[in-house]
Amino acid sequence: MPNEVLVIGGGIAGITAALDLAEKGYGVHLVEKTPSIGGRMAQLDKTFPTLDCSICILAPKMVEISRHPNIKLITCSEVKEVAGSAGSFKAKVLKRAGFVYADRCTGCGACTEKCPVKVPNEFDMSMGIRKAIGGKA
Repeated sequence: MPNEVLVIGGGIAGITAALDLAEKGYGVHLVEKTPSIGGRMAQLDKTFPTLDCSICILAPKMVEISRHPNIKLITCSEVKEVAGSAGSFKAKVLKRAGFVYADRCTGCGACTEKCPVKVPNEFDMSMGIRKAIGGKA
């Protein structure tokens, strides 16, 4: 796809940038280091100053990212190197094993039930425990 761009980070700013660029016809590669997009906003109850529900704002954008034909979402990955210039660049992206085929996942949770390994839950600032299959361990 000509006119490709790289967006690093799948928080609300990265999501908004990716959607805006994709709507203008750019091919967007959205790289996120965690298993899911949403960032800190996904952890909030309300947003300032309107006190709107955070997930009510974020969830439709997350769905749109997954369905947009011009956006390639690359989770569990980190950009290690970018070379070239605007419009003509190459990026090296380190993709960690997710141990689940994202294109086959139905979200049923069966893999979580069977996973024997428990790790600190990064989503709640490591105050809880989760199964390792649900993200990076």
